[in-house]
Amino acid sequence: MDMGQHNTQSRDVFIVDDDPTIHDVLSEALSFDGFRPVSFADGNSFLAAATTQRPACVLLDVNMPDRSGLEVLREIDAKKYPAPILMLSGRNDVPAVVSAIKNGALDYIEKPFDVNALVGRVQEAINVAKRSHAGGLIARHFAGQELLTPREREVLAQIAAGASNKEVGRSLSISTRTVEVHRAHIMEKLCAKNAADLVRIVLSDSRG
Repeated sequence: MDMGQHNTQSRDVFIVDDDPTIHDVLSEALSFDGFRPVSFADGNSFLAAATTQRPACVLLDVNMPDRSGLEVLREIDAKKYPAPILMLSGRNDVPAVVSAIKNGALDYIEKPFDVNALVGRVQEAINVAKRSHAGGLIARHFAGQELLTPREREVLAQIAAGASNKEVGRSLSISTRTVEVHRAHIMEKLCAKNAADLVRIVLSDSRG
């Protein structure tokens, strides 16, 4: 089965968290909005399912006793995983945010969260994933292009078009902090000093 096609049609949302209350609250809200919540109490059980099942979205807790959410991201190679992954955490941990985004998470949501807002974020993440699969990346070759992830190329396309971090976040349905993390990674990979430098790099090596 084609993973992209299955992911587009799926209404399954995987909830990976060791807190039963989180499962109960999110399951009720997601079900009300037409999703089918599937709960996993730890990272290992999710990893076992992830090899054969492809949900529309994953809500992954950072801090779990058996295997952390960051370890799970690396284990499934989240940059290539066909569903968007939103990280959940009860701590405002900047290094964890950076690590999560670097390892393929779409965004990072702090607890406590507004349940209805989170369900909205899930739908937005699914929509963003659909747009990514349909295209929307930079349609030109430039030096260092192969170093960027698909998400980084989306962010770069917005920056090159003159969008601010806040505007990029709104367009891609991710937080401004997440945009800042992506932007820093892009600049490091392309050896750019500022936004103008990024535009120059993207335009200068065009091959048609």
